[in-house]
Amino acid sequence: MKVIVTGGAGFIGSHLSRELWRLGHSVQVIDSLIGGRKETIADLLGQDRFAFQQADIREFAAIAPLFDGADWVFHLAGLADIVPSIEKPRAYYETNVDGTFNVLEASRAAGVGRFVYAASSSCYGLAEQFPTPETAPVKPQYPYALTKYLGEELVLHWAQLYGLPALSLRLFNVYGPHARTTGAYGAVFGVFLAQKLNGKPFTVVGDGTQTRDFTYVTDVANAFIAAAESGLAGEVMNVGSGGTYSVNQLVGLLGGPVEYIPKRPGEPDCTFADTCKIREKLGWQPQVSFEQGVANMLAHIDYWREAPLWTSASIADATADWFKYLDK
Repeated sequence: MKVIVTGGAGFIGSHLSRELWRLGHSVQVIDSLIGGRKETIADLLGQDRFAFQQADIREFAAIAPLFDGADWVFHLAGLADIVPSIEKPRAYYETNVDGTFNVLEASRAAGVGRFVYAASSSCYGLAEQFPTPETAPVKPQYPYALTKYLGEELVLHWAQLYGLPALSLRLFNVYGPHARTTGAYGAVFGVFLAQKLNGKPFTVVGDGTQTRDFTYVTDVANAFIAAAESGLAGEVMNVGSGGTYSVNQLVGLLGGPVEYIPKRPGEPDCTFADTCKIREKLGWQPQVSFEQGVANMLAHIDYWREAPLWTSASIADATADWFKYLDK
């Protein structure tokens, strides 16, 4: 297959691109490098059946010709993180909504055979049912969650109206090597591993009993491939680990002192995916246990040597708008 991965130099996209290439597909990565890094795909650059194009999905004319002849499209490009989405909602709308529109139209014009969208479980907001099924109410709490959901609605509408063979995967708390190390305060693993490297305490939010459906990145990549290989269209499916694990469990596996910081508003006490649908329809199931996944992260800990080092004081400054807008 000729395969396009938007955001393929990002965290999940780089793992997906590598696995697709390993399986023998011809892979073209489209990435603006606003959030992605070419270092994540350094081993693929220059290889046969692999191409990289720096382009922004907000610019339709720049990306549309790249889709000619594509069989599969995996759309992972987008802006992530909560606080920057509160501070700069226009940028998130333009990338996650307008950009998704452009990718859909480029795919439709090219007559692609499969389209798989990376949606976010953040659309569930403060879920009340665990495990959380795809039928749970959608209640986004901040612009990142909203714009990812609006992108999903576009994908499903293009499947319904234009017959685009598209699926949407709602991802839960993905972690693994090459997880993002941007300057924005965000994913817990990046924060904790930089703190561990610098001998600083882990800044645990609240009392640490909140749980997350930490899902290992290679399992997520395999879910995307299973979705592309299926004959399904117009469906939404959760992608989760099959369990939910406390932040206290995580720091216990990482090993080190802890500093507790104030609990944040609008943040769920639990994320836990109901994965019955994807298991039944795609035959997919996760392979990497939480303990093995954390061990893999520690084995690659040097990757976070240049990551921002967060302290309780700098976190308080960075999340001021979080408390301002979500503490209602």
